[in-house]
Amino acid sequence: MLPPTRPPYAADPSRSRGRRLAEPPAPTRSEFQRDRDRIIHSTAFRRLVYKTQVFMNHEGDLFRTRLTHSLEVAQLGRSIARSLGLDEDLVEAVALAHDLGHTPFGHAGQDVLDACMKGHGGFEHNLQSLRVVDHLEQRYPHFDGLNLCFETREGILKHCSRRHAELIDAAEPGGIATRFLHGGHPSLEAQLCNLADEVAYNAHDVDDGVRSGLIELEQLLEVELVREHWRAALEAHPQLTGKRLLFETIRRMLSAQVYDIIDATRAALETAHPESIDAVRHAEKPLLRFSPEMRAKSTALKRFLFANLYRHPQVQSTRARAEQVLRDLFAAYVGDVSQMPADFASRPDRERACADYIAGMTDRYALREHQRLTGQTLF
Repeated sequence: MLPPTRPPYAADPSRSRGRRLAEPPAPTRSEFQRDRDRIIHSTAFRRLVYKTQVFMNHEGDLFRTRLTHSLEVAQLGRSIARSLGLDEDLVEAVALAHDLGHTPFGHAGQDVLDACMKGHGGFEHNLQSLRVVDHLEQRYPHFDGLNLCFETREGILKHCSRRHAELIDAAEPGGIATRFLHGGHPSLEAQLCNLADEVAYNAHDVDDGVRSGLIELEQLLEVELVREHWRAALEAHPQLTGKRLLFETIRRMLSAQVYDIIDATRAALETAHPESIDAVRHAEKPLLRFSPEMRAKSTALKRFLFANLYRHPQVQSTRARAEQVLRDLFAAYVGDVSQMPADFASRPDRERACADYIAGMTDRYALREHQRLTGQTLF
């Protein structure tokens, strides 16, 4: 149940650290609601519908995409936030924005662009998500980007190398990258999105992996988290088989992880007793967490999926072709910037402009561009 008053450790939109460019408040929405709405209406958000999660769009209509993944993270995050008294709108905003900078073809695209950008600042999709909301979206008359609140941007920047943190902090002293230089953590709402992301992709990659035929349920039963909830599902419903049994197993897995996060976080909060959001930021460890037992189970499932799904020969074959597409695109655009739209071609930072343009593509647009520029059809 939602606590009767906002706990002191929760983010409060009325006490936000504000936007980079001050704006008058909205008459009917909190600052975090406003951020959420800007994200939903952004071009980058719509593109997620045709960006790979694990399986490319042409491989099947029912596999998750970056968009459906982001929606599942938001749903899990809001459910947990409500029980803990956290700000649901901030959780939703961060969840919906966390993958805005992802490339076409999933992590394969990120790896290729990072290699292409070696010597030019590198590429990391998490930093690119921040770049999208800070600079690349062009929708408003008075600023580039979405001009989101500090707390939303803090949550989007989940990971950051020291080198990149120093660059961000030089432009924004004491801002969202400071914790990567001096230690600390983001808000509980941001911590929650990070964990909800893990819960969501573990569960839906099990579903998509079985649906694809690349992993079998019998293999999955080697994983404790799957096995215990498969057995519980059969005990409660002995007649279940096939897809219904898989769905019930996954549903129980999700519920168990959600309840574990709520219980473990409540225990951590009772021990730490943070009296403000800044106390959360300066806690010794993140306070939004799994129990040690559930952390071990989740990690075992992640390892299973890495070995048996993400490194499956069929997935690797698709990845190799996707990597070639993006390498060829980068080389073509760097060699002739006129092949890009004028607003990218006119930028002085040629390599970064090419990376920004490619990272914003959907899978199918990248394939069309590759065919146009090379005459090859790889998929």
